Amino acid sequence: MDKPLDSFERVNLSTVPESPVQGDLSRAVVTRRTSYDHGHRIKPHWHARAQFIFAVAGTMRVRTARRVWIVPPTRALWVPARTVHEVQMYGVVQMRSLYVNGAAGAGMPSSCVVLNVTPLLKELIVRAVGLPATYDENGDEGLLMRLLMAEVRRLPPCALDLPLPESADLTRLCERLLADLSTRRPCDLDANDLNTSTRTLYRRFLRETGITFARWKQQARLLESIRRLAEGVSVTTVALDLGYESPSAFSTMFRRSLGIAPRAFTAGAKDILTKRSRR
Repeated sequence: MDKPLDSFERVNLSTVPESPVQGDLSRAVVTRRTSYDHGHRIKPHWHARAQFIFAVAGTMRVRTARRVWIVPPTRALWVPARTVHEVQMYGVVQMRSLYVNGAAGAGMPSSCVVLNVTPLLKELIVRAVGLPATYDENGDEGLLMRLLMAEVRRLPPCALDLPLPESADLTRLCERLLADLSTRRPCDLDANDLNTSTRTLYRRFLRETGITFARWKQQARLLESIRRLAEGVSVTTVALDLGYESPSAFSTMFRRSLGIAPRAFTAGAKDILTKRSRR
């Protein structure tokens, strides 16, 4: 997963600069259209408003001090106000952001969450980012924005996050695992590296991340597979690179986790990229 931990320090609002929202802040929702090259990284920052991050093309990896999210073109990420986060781009990313004030964002989650974007919302976002900065909140343009936020509140969440441990030794363990997700290393070797027992490792990992060690490794492989599939890597290559015995074993895991076969996910991502890149 391109070492998502080693470039992000344990930072907070006092050590990371605010990234001011550009636009007419008298409006409840401010939109922004940006494009980034593959590999571009937006360093840790925060906004005074909540941010709804969506890409019509390309895949993003967003992380905070304690979590990592993969956001392909079929998904979006809700980032509450004053949340320190960084963004890594995979492929050419055409980002569409909504910056939402407290009143317009009422009822939204108080922590970051990946959301399953509906076809209606995609069209509303495309329309919204094309409005002038001083759009008429009392007219049809304001009605479009209210409809957009109403649709955002209805979006179902997706389990596309990876919790990170707090202690330094477990963080280093995660760094090593994420650097080579193809290796199926026995857990007792990981425990030996930490000079502890397997039982203690399991107990500490569950306490610090909220999920079991085995579930964490499976989720890490799932997120990495989503990133690679969204970039056009074949299902067979992804399956073998991530250490699965066969493409069918990988497909079973993927379908059980996301409710869709990996080839169907790939086809959907390509379709979205083709349609949206024309706009």
